[in-house]
Amino acid sequence: MNRRRPLGILAALALSSAVAAGCGPRGAARPAYRDARRPVGERVRDLVSRMTIEEKFWQMFMIPGDLSDGKEKYRNGIFGLQVATRGAGPGASAQLLEYAPGAEARRTAEAINGLQKFFVEETRLGIPIIPFDEALHGLIRQGATSFPQAVALAAAWDPDLVGRVAGAIADEARSRGIRQVLSPVVNLATDARWGRVEETYGEDPLLASRTAAAFVRAFETRGVVTTPKHFAANVGDGGRDSYPVFDDERRLREIIFPPFEACVREAGARSIMTSYNSLDGRPCTANPALLRGTLKRDWGFGGFVISDAGAVGGLLDLHHTVADRGESAKSAVEAGLDVIFQTDYDHHVPLLAAFKSGRISRAAIDEAVGRVLKAKFELGLFENPYVDAGAAGTANGADAHRALALEAARKSLVLLKNDGGLLPLSKGIGSLAVIGTDAIEARQGGYSGPGNRKISILDGIKAAAGPRTRVAYAPGCGRASGTVAAVPPECLSGPDGGPGLRAEYFPNPDLAGAPALVRMDAAIDFRWTLFPPAPSLPDGWYSVRWTGRLAAPPGGARRLGVEGDDGYRLFLDGKLLIDDWAPVGFATRTAPVALAPGRAADLRLEFRETTGGARVRLVWDAGVPDAAPAIRDAVDLARRSEAAIVVAGLEEGEFRDRADLALPGRQEELIRAVAATGTPTAVVLVGGGAVTMDGWLDRVRSVLEAWYPGEAGGTAVAEALFGAVAPGGKLPMTFPRSAAQLPLVYDHLPTGRGDDYLDLTGRPLFPFGHGLSYTAFSYEDLQIVPPRVPPGGTAVVSCRVRNAGRAAGDEVVQLYLRRETSSVARPVMELKGFKRVTLAPGESRDVAFELGPRDLSFLDAALRLVMEPGEVRVMVGSSSRDIRLRGALAVSPRS
Repeated sequence: MNRRRPLGILAALALSSAVAAGCGPRGAARPAYRDARRPVGERVRDLVSRMTIEEKFWQMFMIPGDLSDGKEKYRNGIFGLQVATRGAGPGASAQLLEYAPGAEARRTAEAINGLQKFFVEETRLGIPIIPFDEALHGLIRQGATSFPQAVALAAAWDPDLVGRVAGAIADEARSRGIRQVLSPVVNLATDARWGRVEETYGEDPLLASRTAAAFVRAFETRGVVTTPKHFAANVGDGGRDSYPVFDDERRLREIIFPPFEACVREAGARSIMTSYNSLDGRPCTANPALLRGTLKRDWGFGGFVISDAGAVGGLLDLHHTVADRGESAKSAVEAGLDVIFQTDYDHHVPLLAAFKSGRISRAAIDEAVGRVLKAKFELGLFENPYVDAGAAGTANGADAHRALALEAARKSLVLLKNDGGLLPLSKGIGSLAVIGTDAIEARQGGYSGPGNRKISILDGIKAAAGPRTRVAYAPGCGRASGTVAAVPPECLSGPDGGPGLRAEYFPNPDLAGAPALVRMDAAIDFRWTLFPPAPSLPDGWYSVRWTGRLAAPPGGARRLGVEGDDGYRLFLDGKLLIDDWAPVGFATRTAPVALAPGRAADLRLEFRETTGGARVRLVWDAGVPDAAPAIRDAVDLARRSEAAIVVAGLEEGEFRDRADLALPGRQEELIRAVAATGTPTAVVLVGGGAVTMDGWLDRVRSVLEAWYPGEAGGTAVAEALFGAVAPGGKLPMTFPRSAAQLPLVYDHLPTGRGDDYLDLTGRPLFPFGHGLSYTAFSYEDLQIVPPRVPPGGTAVVSCRVRNAGRAAGDEVVQLYLRRETSSVARPVMELKGFKRVTLAPGESRDVAFELGPRDLSFLDAALRLVMEPGEVRVMVGSSSRDIRLRGALAVSPRS
């Protein structure tokens, strides 16, 4: 074991040069893997040959963490770490104090330098780590620039812009020493109920492919590994996250795979993350057809595949396709997984045992380790493992990056409705009501850092309105839903008077015998959806008894109850209050109580579980705000104002799928009440997914989709409201009228009859590609040259687009194709090209698209890629439902 005194960073940098030259400090011969002049493949083979099985395992194991729990644990190295100074957890909108961008970035860089120093100097082989993090739309760390959410970037329909945004994020990440990001999400948003739609680039394979490739290319060319995810599909029936997927080979190859393939074959992604779910019954994390077949063999992927966090363990705990954790490691690695991503250091114990026992193919292990080491050599980590911490301080939160965040926010805005030209507002307007908590919250969306100097929509409006406009704010009803709330910990105490309730967990559903576990639970608000409450309890076969005291809140409580999906009994002062011991399904049951302020009562709650997937929550009516007064205040403000802007928002995110696409809480009621005053009303939507609007759309004049617009988003929204910029974004997904229509996408196959329901149209509320402007665009002079192409041939489709209005604006010209006849059913239309153009009033521009074999081919009945003879309908327009020009292109038979 090397016990040398660690070198300083400058000395280590000097040593790096000597190592690159192939010699040590005294000119001693160095191993081949240390010689930077040798080919990467040779260096990989040499290093793998020197490694023990333990060292190989640790190069295939990644976790969040650092060295604070002891260096000895990491003497065999590790693939990489996610250091603990990160700003916010996965799926969360950061609610943290903002730090000076430069200072926080410097601290991160210094921490990562310290990690690298240990692994380079104090482990046997000196293998550096790959520090990793999340960077969906900005590095998820304090001090990093927060750009508009991924779906907003897609709404710009501008891959060049996305490439510049990604380049800025990559620069900030690399300056801190972060060399891999677990981004982007390239799964398609084919069901609007999925909570992670906000993280995607929409529903269309082409738009997602071009946007994702631009993102990936910018990172990879800057020496930061990207990780497109989640391979292959991550949303199943009902729009539920990680639900099982059953897709045939045609759908996989034509719809699901293209964004991943573009990231790998066009943009050079060096890592791929598998999805949690199963595909046709085989978990994606251990699916050889996906990993060894499609990805590595068919696409020639030379990088490494990582699991989603904890997914290898999920083979045992969730999918039940293996008998133990050792077999889960074997199944995954031999199927083609290269890196096991877990959430805790101790998770390595059964996995490492499987490696050491010989259960796992040594050839599969060596292949996986070789892929990891190849990336580390390619990244130059052996020669240059450290970064200049001072440079991190200038790159993160740079003025140029903030300006780019503002540009991206401007281009992402989508004007959905604008009857009577309410927008843009006049700068001479005397009074303006701004209503809704999202006007002041400046939410960044899921997988976000806190951002720097965030501009709320209200602050943006105040700055843009001018001195003659009185801007007044009312919070309205917020996004909260429901009539009950969880009983908070401060109102609960144990039998001995200490905090929390005494909890007895029994290994049976009948509270029988001695408990397997006794502990204090601070509150009763549990979702045991994946695992039982403790390892000592059988999965789906247990019961719990909570006992203690319940203290009434200052305002008292009138109803007390339980929200749960299994059997439960609630007792208050020894009296049975609720008896739902026979489980029949999820419900919230409450009973009247007389809990006056200052009163305490004995509480006992019994709960039983017999199948798995438990939810239980102790609830009451205390602490639930009454929205009615807040709505009245907002209405009063709107009545006194010349115009009203209602800013409404969504609740969504990872494992937060939506059954209902309506605005949460009483926001729809708020919008209707404000509009009923007669004050011209516009709605600004904050969120990452589709919203149904039939309950209020006809009451308001204008609707602007702002998404989660990033740290400068408030400025961009205000500029659009007052006309300093014109919205020019387009929807990257279909907005349905009702959740009952889902899944609803524009590029579906023809139906056997029609699209409609008895009581509902089959048409969307707003179609894919929709977006209005403050000006009007005319399309003319469609040209298709040549009008007939041979198999393998190319044609150019062009038209002239003119700004026919009085204001400058952006238009996204969209090209769609449809086969008039084909040997297999083809989509009713498919996006095959798009270009965003900026035009001054009266200005026109010729827009051209090249259609080649890739655009004109499809999979025939035998799943062979063919450019089949026949006529192709060519459609050019402003959305998938707003086609302005139409023509035909013929594909000739082979001569």
